[in-house]
Amino acid sequence: MPSFPFVGYFAYFCVTMKRFILTTLTLSLFVALTACKGGSATTPTEEVEKQPTILFGIIADDYRLQTDSVGRGETMGQILSKYGISAVTIDKLDKAAKDIFPLKQIRADRPYTAFIAEDSVAGDRLDYLVYEKDIIEYVVFGFKGDSLTVTKGEKDVTIRRQMRSSTIESSLWGAIMRDSLPYSLAAELEDIYQWTVDFFGIQKGDHFTVIYDEKLIDTVSVGIGRIWGAKFNHAGKDVYAIPFKQDDKIQYWEQDGASLRKQLLKAPLKFSRISSRFSRARLHPVHRVYRPHLGVDYAAPTGTPVHAVADGVVTFKGWGGGGGNTLKIKHAGNLVTGYLHLSRFAKGIKQGSRVRQGELIGYVGSTGTSTGPHLDYRIWKNGVNIDPLKVPQEPAEPIKKENRAAFEHIRDRVIAELNGTATPDMIVTQLDSVVVAPVANESAPAEEVETKEEKSSKKRK
Repeated sequence: MPSFPFVGYFAYFCVTMKRFILTTLTLSLFVALTACKGGSATTPTEEVEKQPTILFGIIADDYRLQTDSVGRGETMGQILSKYGISAVTIDKLDKAAKDIFPLKQIRADRPYTAFIAEDSVAGDRLDYLVYEKDIIEYVVFGFKGDSLTVTKGEKDVTIRRQMRSSTIESSLWGAIMRDSLPYSLAAELEDIYQWTVDFFGIQKGDHFTVIYDEKLIDTVSVGIGRIWGAKFNHAGKDVYAIPFKQDDKIQYWEQDGASLRKQLLKAPLKFSRISSRFSRARLHPVHRVYRPHLGVDYAAPTGTPVHAVADGVVTFKGWGGGGGNTLKIKHAGNLVTGYLHLSRFAKGIKQGSRVRQGELIGYVGSTGTSTGPHLDYRIWKNGVNIDPLKVPQEPAEPIKKENRAAFEHIRDRVIAELNGTATPDMIVTQLDSVVVAPVANESAPAEEVETKEEKSSKKRK
């Protein structure tokens, strides 16, 4: 070894380390640049495993797909025959599907998808045929191998919470369509407010805000779920709808805890218009003379369902002269309602029948003395005709005292959300187990409040 002084050893060490560090940094930089370009300096790039395409629970990559829809009058047997399924196999499938989804239940225009396995030697074969019952549910008929299978399935549905508002110009339906809201929202709002809001007397400028769950398949809206609250401004007055569970049933309540349900429905049918109102002197459209019209006429297409406006008993069913097919129902409070010009009566309706509020009782028609299909709806109070649009309404049972704190807990949060002042932790997402702090008894000193055990002990003594 050369004879170096100590300083020489140190200088030699420093130069060597410098070269080592520079070499290492250069190699590291090269590897990094190579990786950025998609390559690797030391190992081959690992291929990303391709995810299979799953349709209706089937790996679709293995098949050629054909989609079509059921033709008018077409049977499942005819559809399967087109794909080479024998009559014997179709008969076996019919028996296998009997208790799951009878083949005769397929409907025209509903889509179906055939999963075809391609085989250059044995020829193509149908392994699965998927029939879509509706936009969510489907049935898979399997022919793979020697077995036949029939299984039901549902597409994955995601829920997205929505809050939308709209102002009415002519009708609720018009506002729903103009603002591209789900059509089913109109029906839901009419169901919730059918006792409280007169949708036949709706005014331009009335407006509403509603919170609801929207159902989505992928990004396509397929309907709505729960209504989490609504505010309907009708004739300048806000009417809230607060969901709350009482007596094991979720209903909607006003801000003060009164039920939105009333003794009578606002109208006995939906989706129509008032063509003639209650009057003591109306020009009769047929006889052309002035005479009282002691009811409200709702113009609607023949066959439109008519519902009982309250619980009661049928006291008359039959021909009512100029009123044509007529029903009369007696209700509590000495009220009687009449439904005239019906095309026909609902199945099971007869004199003496007990009916429930909202129950189907008949269908709009033009029987008797009539110029067109409509329902003449009448109300008698103590035997005297009164205007059906001006009947005083009594609400159903309000929120019970023991439920008041829980109701107010939910009400305050729903109203805050409707008014845009709620924080994320206030949003109500379930109604089954509301936890509310117990309210202390402020009417008596703490030492005078007895426990259940103490009361029981006193009774035993």
